[in-house]
Amino acid sequence: MEFIVKILEIKHVTHDVKRFRVEKPSGYSFHPGQATELSVNRPGWEEAKRPFTFTCLTEDPYLEFTIKRYPERHGVTDLLHQLRPGDEVILRDVWGAIEYKRAGCFIAGGAGITPFLAIFRQLDHQKAVTGNTLFFSNKTAADVIEEEQLRSILGQNAVFILSQVKKGGNPQEKKDGYLYGRIDADFLRKHITDFRQPFYICGPDPMIHEISGLLTGMGASPETLVFEK
Repeated sequence: MEFIVKILEIKHVTHDVKRFRVEKPSGYSFHPGQATELSVNRPGWEEAKRPFTFTCLTEDPYLEFTIKRYPERHGVTDLLHQLRPGDEVILRDVWGAIEYKRAGCFIAGGAGITPFLAIFRQLDHQKAVTGNTLFFSNKTAADVIEEEQLRSILGQNAVFILSQVKKGGNPQEKKDGYLYGRIDADFLRKHITDFRQPFYICGPDPMIHEISGLLTGMGASPETLVFEK
């Protein structure tokens, strides 16, 4: 099913990420972590569908998407970032395998944080955040999406990692409150003690594949790994 909805509000989140709030069709619902396919309601673009995760609360009167721009692709995200309130997008049915089961460890890379934003915001709204930890990797501090809110919700259980390094392996930038390097086997052994808890993983496909393999090799059950298959 398709719904043509108007954009209500657009706001910058980072240098290349914007938050879009759009009309919510009557009866439309989702679980935090789920997504839909969007396209722009313009001639020639109606069938150019791309998946985006909801980042609002389920009870909000609007739908929200937090979308990173990839201008080099000259595609949907580039066009979306050129839109204004009042422009229209086409919304479709809800789908997605990322759904909160119980407290655990969340591992995100870049724009892969978006399904977790909805989950953490819902848990915060329900005062049920306790027991969850986030490891969030980005190239630079300027790339971190909703850092202030994530720190507010999770406190010290929000761990931010900057992965961009210079030749020789030194961090590209050094800032208080961040770790440096990659989320690799050494990182996981150092920072995780309970491999029986659920693990929620979202990011580029190679990252998901690598971390899932590392976690199962360290004793995590494949049934406890939650990611978009």
